[in-house]
Amino acid sequence: MEQEGVIKFDLLFSKAAPVTMDSISDLETWRGILREQQLIGQDPDRYEGYSYGNVSKRIGSADAPRGHRKFIISGTQTGGLAQLDNSHYAIVTACDTDHNRIVAEGPIRPSSESLTHGILYDLDENIRFVFHVHSKAIWESAPQQCIPVTSPAVPFGTPAMAYEVQRLFNETDLANRRIFAMGGHEDGVVSCGHTAEAAGSILLAALAACQTPR
Repeated sequence: MEQEGVIKFDLLFSKAAPVTMDSISDLETWRGILREQQLIGQDPDRYEGYSYGNVSKRIGSADAPRGHRKFIISGTQTGGLAQLDNSHYAIVTACDTDHNRIVAEGPIRPSSESLTHGILYDLDENIRFVFHVHSKAIWESAPQQCIPVTSPAVPFGTPAMAYEVQRLFNETDLANRRIFAMGGHEDGVVSCGHTAEAAGSILLAALAACQTPR
C-alpha cells in the first residue's frame, strides 16, 4: 500500500499570508460533517497512522483558463485535526498536469491530492468544490452503486490519476454522478459539485446506500 500524504508532484511553493476565515467557512462546515462520518480523519490502525481526506473550493475568475483555475485546498496531513483554521489551507494558483507541477502559496503546503482536484476544476467550470475522503464501504460497493472507478494500476496524486479522471469524465457518467472511487488508492473516494452541500450530499447518499439492505 502506498503511503498517505506523500507529495509526488513538483511543488513550487511560496510562503504567503493565509486566506480569510470567511473564505473557508463552507469548507469547514462540510469538513466537520465528513469527519463525523469518519470520512476524513486519522486512525492509528489505518494507513500506517497517516491522516486522510482533503477538501477544496475554486476561487478567482469564473473564466480563468485551464491550468490556472485557482482553488483553496486543505494542507497536507491535516485530516487528523478536529478543526482547521486559515493557517491550514493553501491556494493552488496553477496546475500543470503534463509537467506534474503544482504552483501554490500560503502558510502550509497543499494536499498531496492537488493534481486530482485541479483536473476536476479544469474539466468542468461548474465544479466549484471537490472533496476527497476515505470510505471502505463506498469504495467496496462502488460497482454495485454504479460509481465510476479509476484503474487499480493508477496511483494517487500523479498525472496518471489526473488523466484517468479525465478518461472517466469522457467515458462514464462521472460528469453527471459527480463521484468516483480510486481503484488503486485504498478506500479513496472523490466527489465534486457546484456547492459544498452538493459535493457533500453525494458522499452521504453513497454512504447511506451502503447501509441500506438490498
